[in-house]
Amino acid sequence: QVQLVESGGGLVQAGGSLRLSCAASGRTFNTYAMGWFRQAPGKERDLVARIRWGGGGTTLYADSVKGRFTISGDNGKSTVYLQMNSLKPEDTAVYYCAAKRGPFDTYGYWGQGTQVTVSS
Repeated sequence: QVQLVESGGGLVQAGGSLRLSCAASGRTFNTYAMGWFRQAPGKERDLVARIRWGGGGTTLYADSVKGRFTISGDNGKSTVYLQMNSLKPEDTAVYYCAAKRGPFDTYGYWGQGTQVTVSS
């Protein structure tokens, strides 16, 4: 299996920056893509950004974070990052790292989450 552990969350003022990290261990070679999700209290868990390991590391972002967030990772699939700039209070949520095995699979591997709080 694949184990994922997020870190880097915390409290930051609006306009500030944070860099989240996701450390992967286990059979990481078998993952097709990894993504960052977030869930605010009382809301659904939504995709924030995704990186596909093949095809030159294609990335995808939610409209709400385009131009502010950047997802990246190493080619060994051991670590994925989420650089978050110009943070807004609306970005406050628990952020989760996830991995999937193929293009038609759901995200089956999840980390424990890391809290990001953006104050006004």
